[in-house]
Amino acid sequence: MEKFTTLTGVAAPLPIRNVDTDMIIPKQFLKTILRSGLGKSLFFEMRYDQDGTENPDFVLNKPAYRKAQILVAGDNFGCGSSREHAPWALLDFGIRCVIAPDFADIFYNNCFQNGILPIRLPQADVDKLMDDAQRGANATLTIDLDAQEIRGPDGGVITFDIDPFRKHCLMNGLDNIGLTLEKTDKIDAYETKAAENRPWL
Repeated sequence: MEKFTTLTGVAAPLPIRNVDTDMIIPKQFLKTILRSGLGKSLFFEMRYDQDGTENPDFVLNKPAYRKAQILVAGDNFGCGSSREHAPWALLDFGIRCVIAPDFADIFYNNCFQNGILPIRLPQADVDKLMDDAQRGANATLTIDLDAQEIRGPDGGVITFDIDPFRKHCLMNGLDNIGLTLEKTDKIDAYETKAAENRPWL
């Protein structure tokens, strides 16, 4: 998993409440177990018209936001079914951080397991960042995970809370597999001792 330390990128505004995982990545794209290639289907029903052409009014289709790395969203982001394809699609598009007043628990946990930083903030702070994000190409935010700060285009700073263990994992690029591999020496020592004590197994 890619480490997350400091991210500076364009923030796209998505002022919609209750964006569920089917809106993020519709069910017809869940057949794959690959994490790559899902970015083109992110927000599929909002990004594309019935004939498959891009909807020019959707934020991620606008030139200023095509390479957005940060999403500023409404309350209860990621609700609905517990599909890990949702953070996969966001990450494959290039989104590394989602900021919202609140998230659905399973989606929130899945983000950390895939190298995405979900930041919960009071509604007033989200409103300020949403306003910043409306600036288009000038809507550049810097997310400093170590300092737990968001720095806006006008120099303003917003601090955020994060669980220390989750912070450690993101900054070191550790998902559950990575955490297990950190204990390889102890696992090998246990297996060696077990083989000596119970050679019949």
